Amino acid sequence: MKARGGRVAVIGAMGLASVALAAAPAFAKGGVDITAPSTGQVGKTITVKAHGGDDSAGYLHQLCLEENGFGEGWHQENCSAVVKGDAQVTANGTSARRGDLRFRAVLYGLTSKNDQKPVRLHASDVVTVHVR
Repeated sequence: MKARGGRVAVIGAMGLASVALAAAPAFAKGGVDITAPSTGQVGKTITVKAHGGDDSAGYLHQLCLEENGFGEGWHQENCSAVVKGDAQVTANGTSARRGDLRFRAVLYGLTSKNDQKPVRLHASDVVTVHVR
């Protein structure tokens, strides 16, 4: 009887451990960082930079900067070359009027340099530039 109770306890502990391991998230390491000035002046250059990567096997990476401002919706400003490993992109531009411009960086995974359906892997936080 004691042996049977010990076996049940061991089986229960193993079951609990397997459930705990299954609940742990399994994800690739990666991310995107973006930097931009908090303010800018009308007619002056605004520089936005981003870098990011992901260790997903089999993917090439392309990093794109997107802008949303003055009711235009999100649109791509600039994209990096398709690379293995970490990607970097910089956009330089000027605003012709006052207001808020929002930027984000999006990292895409591609299976080849000519991949027509890239996979969105990560996006940065949105940063806002107040143009005065």
